[in-house]
Amino acid sequence: MNQAPPSAPSQAFSGSSGPAASPAHSEPGSKPFAGVRVLDFTHFLAGPFSTFQLALQGAEVIKVEPVSGDAMRLSPISREWSERQLGPAWMAVNANKRSISLDLGKPEAVEIVNRLAAEVDIVCENFRPGVLERKGIGWSQLSKINPRLIYCGISGFGSTGPERGTASFDGKIQAMSGLMSITGDERGGPMRAGFALADITTGMTAAFAMASALYQRTHTGRGQFVDVAMLDAMLNFMAPQVAEYTVMQYMHPQYGNRSTSRKPTADRFACGDGHIVLAVLTDKQFDNLLRALGRSDLLGDPRFSDWFTRTENEVELRRIIESAMQDGSAKDWEQRLTAADVPCATVWKISEIVNHPQVVHRGLVQPAQTPYGEVRLAGAGFRMAHGNGGIEGPVATPGCDTASVLGSLGYDSAQIASLKASGVI
Repeated sequence: MNQAPPSAPSQAFSGSSGPAASPAHSEPGSKPFAGVRVLDFTHFLAGPFSTFQLALQGAEVIKVEPVSGDAMRLSPISREWSERQLGPAWMAVNANKRSISLDLGKPEAVEIVNRLAAEVDIVCENFRPGVLERKGIGWSQLSKINPRLIYCGISGFGSTGPERGTASFDGKIQAMSGLMSITGDERGGPMRAGFALADITTGMTAAFAMASALYQRTHTGRGQFVDVAMLDAMLNFMAPQVAEYTVMQYMHPQYGNRSTSRKPTADRFACGDGHIVLAVLTDKQFDNLLRALGRSDLLGDPRFSDWFTRTENEVELRRIIESAMQDGSAKDWEQRLTAADVPCATVWKISEIVNHPQVVHRGLVQPAQTPYGEVRLAGAGFRMAHGNGGIEGPVATPGCDTASVLGSLGYDSAQIASLKASGVI
């Protein structure tokens, strides 16, 4: 099909023409990224998480999906939600976004992307470097259409270097970055984190990178290519462990549940009916711990007079702590120690923490609407006095906004129907 696009848009898809004004010109009290438009080609987790952060703070994010829908919409743990194409993990990082479906292998779809690129502030994608360039919608092509465009490319190793084209996923980066070599204990061997830490770390890094480029544009007037690599992001987050090696060749071992402070009272301890994690890091906290355990007699004991002697006598100190906590449940000890200003926590399950009074008070887990009823999703990880971010509007079904977005670009109903019939949308 050689469907010709309209000669000019009747209006931009947000109701204005040209890239949005700087966030600094947003109305007082509006969300930080109100007026910012993002064209989102991301998939899986790192990329969608990054644009989700912007969407939570008010950016208009247009997610481009295959005509069949994003593969992550399918849930390996729920046939019901897979059939609905609203897998919980997908909703968790794609709420607040609009959805359009395009077959990027067709020239008509490329033309649609070109028209959208002229109207947005940011393009974000996490294909291997060069994939979208070969489709004609990479940085080199889209920046000519919109010189103010910020183009964020997320990949395993970045757009340069010997690993540039190597495939990468969370597990590979957790292993390759050194994270797994310092996680777990020596008896169990290297261990991954309990969630996709490399993906999430990269996503948050990319969100900060896009925000940085957007702010820089306010005083340069220019867009730019933003190159985010998963390996780079992980090493940045592991800066203290990297420095310990590069400065003094110290190889961080697997500490199990021990804090990176290496202090013997910052670890997991057995108690009456389970375990409790202590985070006792100061002398005052240590004294409070001994008093709460009923062992004030040890306050002047030379074996525990400072952190060096406590470390030297760690085995005996652990025996004393665990012996004292054998009477009483873990939750009881958590309450007792917290009241004594001793940092600690039992191991809470996700099913418990989402309903914790503190989480409820902060409004972190927020309602979101779907065609199948209301669900609850985690919102922004911070609060603001003005323009606080959050989840708004219904969760998008595959391609639900395609017609409205194309209509705002100037495509009429006949053209949209023709594009649909030919499989472009």
